[in-house]
Amino acid sequence: MVGRIIETPACVAEGATYLAEVEPRFAAALELTGPLPLRRRKDGYEALLDAIVSQQVSVAAANAIWGRLKTAKLTGPRKVMWASEEDLRACGMSRQKIRYAKALAEARIDFTGLRTCPTDEVISTLVEVPGIGQWTAEIYAMFSLSRADVFAPGDLALQESVKLLFELDERPKERALRDMAKAWSPWRGVAARALWAYYHVAKQREGIR
Repeated sequence: MVGRIIETPACVAEGATYLAEVEPRFAAALELTGPLPLRRRKDGYEALLDAIVSQQVSVAAANAIWGRLKTAKLTGPRKVMWASEEDLRACGMSRQKIRYAKALAEARIDFTGLRTCPTDEVISTLVEVPGIGQWTAEIYAMFSLSRADVFAPGDLALQESVKLLFELDERPKERALRDMAKAWSPWRGVAARALWAYYHVAKQREGIR
């Protein structure tokens, strides 16, 4: 089962209303954050290549590399597969990221087919590719495929936000947070949006202090 797809801001608002009803702490968080963002992204090879480019570099560096790849027309799977390592390195790609980009192209994933696959199958398909980890696969399902009930418990900002919102002594580990998030189904993707938004609000408030 694909489950609910988040298509419009109204879908996000519906999920937020549900979360506020089942968990008072979400209601308090949403009063501070206001309406949550839709955050829909395109799916396909380019979306995952962008994620690979962004790994372990600053936003500015990732944007610069991506801009050079776009200018060189090296963002499609065939172009990347046929490109020389020198061409990709000239755009700022590291040797490891070139290997990941080519492995993703060679995997020949049916991205159109993934749109109608169960989320577990989407994630298991993606993590088979070198350079695509659990977090990247979950974020892809959440935003590129707009799955409403996906969560990314390995995300450090989500862990920190849960620590703050639920007044925990320490950040929950990935497995503990995955179990905790089950209570927020079928809107775990909206719960993630709420927690990210709350994290930014909380950190801004800390800065003011």
